[in-house]
Amino acid sequence: MSETSIDKFASSTARLELSNPIELSRECSAEAGTAVVVRALAENPHYPDLELTDGTYSRVRAGDVIAGVLGSRQALRGFVGYAPYKLAAGDRLHLLNLGGVIGRCIDGHKDLGEAISVEVLGCVAKEGEILNLRRAALPEIPLLGPSKPIVLVMGSCMNVGKTAAAAEMVRRFTRAGLRVGAAKLSGIACLKDQRKYEASGAVKTYTFLDCGVPSTVDADDVGMIARTILGHLNREAIDLIVLELGDGLLGHYRVDGVLDDRSVMDAVSAIVFCASDLVSAWGGVQLLGRRGVNVDALSGPVTDNVAGTTYLEGPMGTPAANALTHGEKLAVIVQAKLAGMASFAKP
Repeated sequence: MSETSIDKFASSTARLELSNPIELSRECSAEAGTAVVVRALAENPHYPDLELTDGTYSRVRAGDVIAGVLGSRQALRGFVGYAPYKLAAGDRLHLLNLGGVIGRCIDGHKDLGEAISVEVLGCVAKEGEILNLRRAALPEIPLLGPSKPIVLVMGSCMNVGKTAAAAEMVRRFTRAGLRVGAAKLSGIACLKDQRKYEASGAVKTYTFLDCGVPSTVDADDVGMIARTILGHLNREAIDLIVLELGDGLLGHYRVDGVLDDRSVMDAVSAIVFCASDLVSAWGGVQLLGRRGVNVDALSGPVTDNVAGTTYLEGPMGTPAANALTHGEKLAVIVQAKLAGMASFAKP
């Protein structure tokens, strides 16, 4: 064991509350969620930044010593990589995302260039014990009891406006005088979406990271994550919960773990589905319909103008509104699903 100083603490380590100097172990653990110390060996002008624990961004420079966590990523429009099966000081890995999730990159989107390569210096330890995100995880809540009304936002893929729609729901209902809690249940560790909920007025926020999971690609039970987060939100003095499912309806981030959890889905009061185009909007409605799940509103780039909304509301028969340009309409559609609940005011 030795002490070392970190140049940049990635946001994925936030719950561990690390500070300089840290205890460094050259005996490593390859488990997802393990806190690791790496030295950047390169830079990437196309994907240059690291999100820090305070939510700010810092450009990664060759030679920077970074604390992050091991994890996996399977992003259609980002890097693809996995937490290594074994790990030793001196190994070469990569920064897989903005939040400092570190793994072995095997592919990536053509517009992003090469993932920044890093050298493993060791694992973060405390009193001789290697730290993992599980150490700071919320206590699990296996059974979901009665819940406050839930608005669930999901989509066809990454970058289709899910966070914008979720944040707009938080903002509109907060303006109406309600206390709103918000959470992201799937995806890869990063604080920026959580910060958007908070900036929109959410009084309490969580993500899967609070459950000790760096990426839901690595999660065994996303349903447990959902129940745990909902259980903790329901202990707060709130009126409404807004949930976001990161990534897409289909993919590697275990979104189906939430959709298959009847205790969670039975508690959902309204569903907003975001899509990039008419085919993905139609496909999302059809796939969810097969599960007995009804979409109450469509949003995302497919609603950027009337070419999309008229088709969605006409032949498809589903209400549609763009969260960025017609947020009030979207909130009214959702509010109509909540109208019978006495605690709600019109947004």
